[in-house]
Amino acid sequence: MRHIAIIGSGPAGYYTAEAAIKAFGDDVTIDIIDRLPVPYGLIRFGVAPDHQAIKNVARRFETTALNDNVHFCGNISVGKDISVEELQQLYDAVVLATGAPNDRPLDIPNSDLSGVIGSAAFVGWYNGHPDFANLAPPLSGKHVAIIGNGNVALDVARILAKTREEFATSDITENALLALTDSSVESITLLGRRGPHQIAMTPKELAELGHLERAIPIVDPDDLPEPILDSMLEPGIRKSVTHLRNFAQIAATQDSHKPVRIAFDFYASPVKFGGDGKVESLTIERTKLDSDLRSIGTGETYDIPCDLAISCIGYRTPPIDNVPYEHGRGRFASNDGRILPGLYCVGWARRGPSGTIGTNRPDGFAIVERMIEDNIGTSRKTGRAGLNSLMANRKVEIVTFRDWKNIDKLEVEHARQGAPREKITNAEEMIAARKG
Repeated sequence: MRHIAIIGSGPAGYYTAEAAIKAFGDDVTIDIIDRLPVPYGLIRFGVAPDHQAIKNVARRFETTALNDNVHFCGNISVGKDISVEELQQLYDAVVLATGAPNDRPLDIPNSDLSGVIGSAAFVGWYNGHPDFANLAPPLSGKHVAIIGNGNVALDVARILAKTREEFATSDITENALLALTDSSVESITLLGRRGPHQIAMTPKELAELGHLERAIPIVDPDDLPEPILDSMLEPGIRKSVTHLRNFAQIAATQDSHKPVRIAFDFYASPVKFGGDGKVESLTIERTKLDSDLRSIGTGETYDIPCDLAISCIGYRTPPIDNVPYEHGRGRFASNDGRILPGLYCVGWARRGPSGTIGTNRPDGFAIVERMIEDNIGTSRKTGRAGLNSLMANRKVEIVTFRDWKNIDKLEVEHARQGAPREKITNAEEMIAARKG
C-alpha cells in the first residue's frame, strides 16, 4: 500500500488526491492534512462570499473526500505539531499544497500605520478565517484606497460597496455584514501602476461593478487608449477593457446620484502613507509605460485622502523549516514540482499565485505523474496509523471529515434567512462543534 500525505485541503490538495486515486486505485491511502479544523482552504476563505456558484466545486472535492482511501486530518499544524521530515518517515510521498495565504509586503514608508491592511487579512475577515475574524477594519472613514488591478482588488471594492440586501444569499459572516452595513465609506479608489490594457481583471468580475445598487464605477476617458488598439489584446482582456469604456460613458451620463463611487486610477504608483498613528492620506506618483510596457515614475505626485488602505498586490507561500524555498518568488523551490526525493509541491505553492481554481486540476494530475516517474511505490511505512499515534502522543486532536460534516451541519442550521451558512470563525469552537 502506498501512503501519501497532502499538506493543505484547498483545490490543489483535493485535485492531487483525485489524481492519486485514479492512478493508484485501492493501492493507495491519502491523508489530507490541514492546520484548520475545516477543509477546502481557498474555496472557504478566499472565494468572495457573494460568488456562491464558484464554491460549488467543493461538491466535487467532497466526492474525493468520501472515498474510503482518503482521510481528512484537520487541526494539525505542519512545522508545529509535526515536521516535514517526520511526515517523510511516515509516508512514501509528501505533497505541499499549502497555497499562498500570506500577503506580499507593500514596501513603502508608513505602511505599518493603523488602517493599512493586506488583502489576505481583509478577505479572511469577511470570509470568517479564524486568523482574521477579529480584524475590525476601520470603516468609519469615507475614503478607501485599494492598491492593485486584479480580481482580488475587485472583490474587495465590491464587498465594500454592496448593501446588506445584496449579501442576502452570500455566506459573508454576520460580524462582517454588520460592520459593512454601518460603514461610512463613500469613495473607493482602485490604484494600478499601469494602464487599462495591462489590468489583470477578468470580464465577469468587472461587469459586476456596473450592477451595484448604491455604487457607480468611474473611469477617466483620458486614461483609455485609442479604441483601435483594443483589437491587439487577448480576447478576455479586450472584454475587460470594453467594460472600462462603458464605465467611462456611464459615469458621464447616468447614476451619478449613487452615494458610493469606485474610481479607477490608472498610471498611479503608491509612494507613501501619511498620518499620525493611523493612515490619513496616500501620496501617489504618476507613472508612464516604457517600450517594454513597464511602469516608470514621472516624478509628478499628488495626495488623496485615505482612511483605510487595502493592499492587493499578490500573495506568498509561507516557508517551512528545512524545505528549499525561493524567497524572491515567495514559493517552494522545485524542479517541476519535485523538491526533494519523495517531497513535492503543487498549485500556488509550486507556481505562485496564478491561474484559476481549475488551473490546479492539471497541476495535481501532473504531480501524480511525477510520482509514477519516480517509482513511488509500496513500503513498510505506517502512514495514517503512524500519524494517529504521533498526534495522540502529542495530545493533538485530529478533526476528521465526519467531524467536519457535523460542523457543516451546525453552520447551515444557524444561517440567517436566505444564506447558505453562518460560519464558525473560531477554531476552538469548530473543534467543540465537531461531535454534533
